[in-house]
Amino acid sequence: MTLTTDRARRRVDGTDWAALAEELDAYGSARTGRLLTPAECRDLMALYEKPELFRTTVDMARHRFGSGEYRYFTHDLPAPVTALRAALYPRLLPIARDWAARLGRPAPWPDSLDEWLERCHAAGQDRSAQILLRYGEGDWNALHRDVFGEMLFPLQVVVGLDEYGTDYTGGEFLMVEQRARAQSRGTATVLEQGHGLVFTTRDRPVRTRRGWSAGAMRHGVSTVRSGRRHSLGLVFHDAS
Repeated sequence: MTLTTDRARRRVDGTDWAALAEELDAYGSARTGRLLTPAECRDLMALYEKPELFRTTVDMARHRFGSGEYRYFTHDLPAPVTALRAALYPRLLPIARDWAARLGRPAPWPDSLDEWLERCHAAGQDRSAQILLRYGEGDWNALHRDVFGEMLFPLQVVVGLDEYGTDYTGGEFLMVEQRARAQSRGTATVLEQGHGLVFTTRDRPVRTRRGWSAGAMRHGVSTVRSGRRHSLGLVFHDAS
């Protein structure tokens, strides 16, 4: 794997981030341009068969999270994972700070991802949260939030590793927003191979008559109808 931080940054910079921020504001999720080539996607998928690269494996059915399996990497991350996190963080940071300002929340995130992770570790959140997910036919992921402790970055990215319609069908990425005094609103997004989806970890700013409030959101995966679906989850805080 030869994806360097510079190459990852050029790919990340190819996304229209102003348009992405607007879509993220409206829906709580928004797609990026291509971040990984098909060959890089296949290489990452192949890592699933190397358990020594992961700190733990989770059977979702056993924990009633849905059906399927995922694995958390150790801190010895594959080069593409390290490169993409380093390239994405500076682009996500202004959005995170803007959301915090609108919601009247602290914005504790420094300019450097390494410094932010050091703060997570000092607070007791020192386990890698980078994740490789695998779903087979009939598998799904229940609606949830990825909150691993008090040190929280409000945005994360999932990258599709298979080709939709060829390698699998179904398995759309789901987001459901709980709206005050109204029915919940849902969106479904197909993860294109090598493309990322930026989404909120827990909520998004919603304008109300009294100003800004937090619209609570959860995410999951619809039932895979055929084939096998893999994705890479990039989280910008570590777990407790």
